Amino acid sequence: MQSFFDTRRYPWLVWVGFALIAVSLAVLPFALAQVGTTWVRITNYAILYVLLALGLNIVVGFAGLLDLGYIAFYAVGAYTYALLASPQFDLHLPFWVILPIGAAVAALFGVLLGAPTLKLRGDYLAIVTLGFGEIVRIFLNNLSRPVNITNGPQGITRIDSFKLDGFDFGHYGSLFGLEVSGPIRYYYLLLAVALGIIVVNLRLQNSRVGRAWEAIREDEIAARAMGIDTRNLKLLAFAMGASFGGVAGGMFSAIQGFISPESFVLVESIMVVSMVVLGGMGNIWGVILGALLLSFVPEILRWTVEPLQQALFGRMLVEPEVIRMLLFGLALVLIMLFRPAGLLPSAVRKRELAERAA
Repeated sequence: MQSFFDTRRYPWLVWVGFALIAVSLAVLPFALAQVGTTWVRITNYAILYVLLALGLNIVVGFAGLLDLGYIAFYAVGAYTYALLASPQFDLHLPFWVILPIGAAVAALFGVLLGAPTLKLRGDYLAIVTLGFGEIVRIFLNNLSRPVNITNGPQGITRIDSFKLDGFDFGHYGSLFGLEVSGPIRYYYLLLAVALGIIVVNLRLQNSRVGRAWEAIREDEIAARAMGIDTRNLKLLAFAMGASFGGVAGGMFSAIQGFISPESFVLVESIMVVSMVVLGGMGNIWGVILGALLLSFVPEILRWTVEPLQQALFGRMLVEPEVIRMLLFGLALVLIMLFRPAGLLPSAVRKRELAERAA
């Protein structure tokens, strides 16, 4: 007996599901605003992490190239936006001009990273990319003398928000009687960009390029023997992944209004890699799930650990941040033990692990 939820028998259920998801995403910021605008901001940063995780998934999940310095491209995009939309150079270009420039500059840095590392794999590639990320951060931290470009460790302030022909996405307005504040408008713009990047990822995964990346990930020598241009495809993976990071960095600058090198430390790279691994490398929906979980769960713990200690012991025994990181680390260890392919692994990844186990 077929289930009522069999989409092959009832194809309209797919469209009903899409409609429910669309309505939920549309009303989500207003529901969160009832709790506090802080949760709208947290949701915005979660979407930024989704963008970063999707970009890194191209490099790690599709092409199988372990990149531990991915946050460097995030920094490049953020500083490109900050320099072109702040009093630092007094240019104040519109965001729809700067975001493509930031993506292009980040892609160029991706090629600069990928070109000398084409023959490296595994741990060696991870070490080189980790060093690249730290070099970019230190470079930004010291690029204030003899010519002040990045303003050094003090960072860049008074960065313009998203503006389009005089319409400022950061000011207050109303929509059908509902107050649309700065964080809520940012939410819709971030959501639109995220949906666009998801579509690009889906098209890439099912394209000839995506299948070539998968072949390189499985066996580079066999892929080369089949006539796949592994060199150019690796560079393309680095460039495309970096461009998504550049877009996310530009949007981060506009939302924050201030950036400094301390926003792009190694821990951020490790966090993005953890999102990809936790969700399931190579699976777009798994990566999105991992990004959302690692964005929201730590914040939920931050809000619950302190009141719980106060209620149980009447005082603070351990700092909430310490407990939060311990629980975070424990969760990752359990995932690696019981779900090594991630929460939503790709079919290829599941088959690989099954073959290894056999």
